[in-house]
Amino acid sequence: MTFSVPRRTALVVTLAVAATALLLAGCSKDQGNPLSPTSRADLGAMKGGAELSMANAAVRAIADVQDRHTAELMRVPGVLGTATGLDANGDLGIMVMTEHALGAGRLPAAIEGVQVFEEVTGKIVAMAVADHRVKQTPPIQMGTSGGWRYDLANGFCCGGTLGSLVNKGGSQYVLSNYHVLEADIVSGGNSRVAQAGDPVVQPGLIDISCNAATGQNVATLSGIKSLPGSNVDCAIAQVSSGMVQTNGSILEIGTISATTQAAAVGQAVKKSGRTTGLSRSTISGLNANVSVAYENECAGGSAFTKTYSGQIVVKNNGKRFLNSGDSGSLMVQDVTTNARAIGLLFAGSSSTAIANPIGQVLSFLNATMVGN
Repeated sequence: MTFSVPRRTALVVTLAVAATALLLAGCSKDQGNPLSPTSRADLGAMKGGAELSMANAAVRAIADVQDRHTAELMRVPGVLGTATGLDANGDLGIMVMTEHALGAGRLPAAIEGVQVFEEVTGKIVAMAVADHRVKQTPPIQMGTSGGWRYDLANGFCCGGTLGSLVNKGGSQYVLSNYHVLEADIVSGGNSRVAQAGDPVVQPGLIDISCNAATGQNVATLSGIKSLPGSNVDCAIAQVSSGMVQTNGSILEIGTISATTQAAAVGQAVKKSGRTTGLSRSTISGLNANVSVAYENECAGGSAFTKTYSGQIVVKNNGKRFLNSGDSGSLMVQDVTTNARAIGLLFAGSSSTAIANPIGQVLSFLNATMVGN
């Protein structure tokens, strides 16, 4: 399976999701696995809430099995990754993500007593880029098209989503992905690299015919580059005075909570992004290991691959939840008011989306969410 980064149409991400929790179906009862195939009544009592987060002993037990067997599962041709998730019957097990259906006998039915089930995700790529693409009257809301002012190279221009606001050191910053704001690190097609103090525009260049003069500067890059050294794809830009709503309101979501929420399998989520606007889905896996391919420019630049661990897997049927241009969107609880942040979306395929856990993002940035 290949995952793509939702920001750029040309940005491709290879998903090697090896979520440790996906090996649950192989756990043996003699290890005291609380999620053996005979415990569906217990599982049914847990479904529908945060009980199926990584804090739950049963989920962790499956993730441990997944971790022990991910390497061998990844050696099967066509396997792109693993995770801990729910099968079509609502049972927890080890999810094996594949680029195409492998056929009978290619995967074990169970590992250590934990069921193994296949999830055909297809190619997964990073996703780049009310109407979320138009120029707003300031102060603007988040969940909108935006990006680095000079994000063009080799005949292409790019953009993504300005996802939310965070607090850092007493100042407010726009939160998005590294590959939306800070990814140009080679002086190639545009003879420059992204650096601290550069403007961030709204809308992104992709929505204003590559002409930055028709957009508006709303923030300035911090210069913090999460890749390639960290386990998150994030970047921030300090808000320009008067240009962004200080309460952190997100288009079609409104203001959010200042506190965050751990992801849970089966949890209902939503996001507001440049391309698909307000969309809803459910979390299908936790503890995912994912390999993502990036370019160092908008398009046509040198490439590198980054592998992440502990990521969140979300259903993305037909790219209706996350599509190119949605990178940088904040994933939150699907509730009416004061939703809590769960993850920062950054990659996906036609059936699967990937998010950094928001706790990892905020820890890396030493920041907190702006909210109520």
